[in-house]
Amino acid sequence: MNADTVWIMVCTALVLLMTPAVGLFYGGLVRKKNALSTLLYSFGSLAIVSILWITVGYTLAFGPSIGGVIGSLRHVGLQGVSAAVPETGIPPMLFMAFQMTFAAITPALISGAFVERKRFAAFLLFVPLWSLLVYCPIAHWVWADGGWLASDGALDFAGGTVVHIASGIAALVCAVMVGRRRGFGTENVEPHNLTFTMLGAGMLWFGWFGFNAGSALAADSVAVNALITTHTAAASGAMAWLLLAWLVHRKPSAVGVAIGAVAGLVGITPAAGFVTPMSALAIGAITSGACYLVTELFMRGRVDDSLDVFGVHGVGGIVGAILTGFFATKVVNPAGADGFLAGNPVLVLIQLKAVLAVAAYSAVATALVLGLIRLLVGLRVTATEEEAGLDRSQHGERAYPKSVFPTA
Repeated sequence: MNADTVWIMVCTALVLLMTPAVGLFYGGLVRKKNALSTLLYSFGSLAIVSILWITVGYTLAFGPSIGGVIGSLRHVGLQGVSAAVPETGIPPMLFMAFQMTFAAITPALISGAFVERKRFAAFLLFVPLWSLLVYCPIAHWVWADGGWLASDGALDFAGGTVVHIASGIAALVCAVMVGRRRGFGTENVEPHNLTFTMLGAGMLWFGWFGFNAGSALAADSVAVNALITTHTAAASGAMAWLLLAWLVHRKPSAVGVAIGAVAGLVGITPAAGFVTPMSALAIGAITSGACYLVTELFMRGRVDDSLDVFGVHGVGGIVGAILTGFFATKVVNPAGADGFLAGNPVLVLIQLKAVLAVAAYSAVATALVLGLIRLLVGLRVTATEEEAGLDRSQHGERAYPKSVFPTA
């Protein structure tokens, strides 16, 4: 077995870990009566999308291109997808599995926008419909041979547009269409367990090495560079958020460090294999600062995007994609492109085009999916069910004995 195959097998496991890590990160940020339901969104997404990807999702995303828009059905049920290990490169089936973990985490990210109020039946419909109608086409546009954005020269090393912009914009639409939590702005909705959130953030930071460095699809210098740029951006993002929050609120925030690190990781995702570590330092800080400002100045109190999915993943993905157009250099990756600072301002325009296309499509398609689900089963629980908490009203379970966190 060659080194590339071993490396991507490890990265697949790392990225798979990120989806339950999202559940832990989000689960600590909600009230205790909704902790299990929040965790279940991530585990449900992992299970549903895995089945969907193996049966039809993979071929729609990476099958032979139909007009640059969607893949053909040639690989339905993984027909023609070989597990044989080549002398160089990786098996097609391993590439399929690696990409499956990306597809699985994306709806889990969106769930942070509607925690504590969405019906579980609505979630079970949302995940497959959104994955097929939104994620698969966008993945094809950006990453597949013949995809129209890929053919235009748009750069997205590991999912800035495909995962983060698509999910962040979808989260904003979900927050608006599902509506605010009852008591939003008047009742105590403080997180019940920030220790969980910090642990989840640490797991995400760890798994993100597979997310970004694995996207080199080889154990080579590009993967090494992506690993270093990923860590650098996470660190600078964490410090940028910490300092901004400290300046505004007069105290350094532990959860601010966690969110800032995630913002930095989001920002570097499209750029990781195309920029230098020093550029990553700037990308992490700039992205984290932009996410903080949008979250605190424009989103807070206006839209109940409960866990700031748009503010971190949507804004972070947009900023990161545009900054890729500024900082990319062929010195790091000859298969990429030179950006503005390397003498090619056109790349910024190409990146802007990709951002606008993905954002617009995700917004419209998500709204249509939610409209259909509203007609079929409704989007949110009743007032009584919401007051009782989704753990009990939707699942008949408790995250903790009554003696734990009695006031949360």
